[in-house]
Amino acid sequence: MQMLNIGFGNFVSAERIISLTSPESAPIKRLIQDSRDRGSLIDASCGRRTRSVIITDSDHVVLSAMSADTLAGRLNGNETEGTDGE
Repeated sequence: MQMLNIGFGNFVSAERIISLTSPESAPIKRLIQDSRDRGSLIDASCGRRTRSVIITDSDHVVLSAMSADTLAGRLNGNETEGTDGE
């Protein structure tokens, strides 16, 4: 099982990720609020500004302080891609 480091010692199973998105759009903001209401929101941003939203196949929504570009780079095997959020 491959794990993706999403910052601050937090990891997500790479096989379970459906989407990496930016939190800026209104539909994503609604998705975050809906998952918070359902109890399926995981805030792994450690109090920092949310820079990416990870949507998993189990309908969980994970917030990260690392940018979606950085996480995508890590997911594709480029471990040196940016260090924002840490």
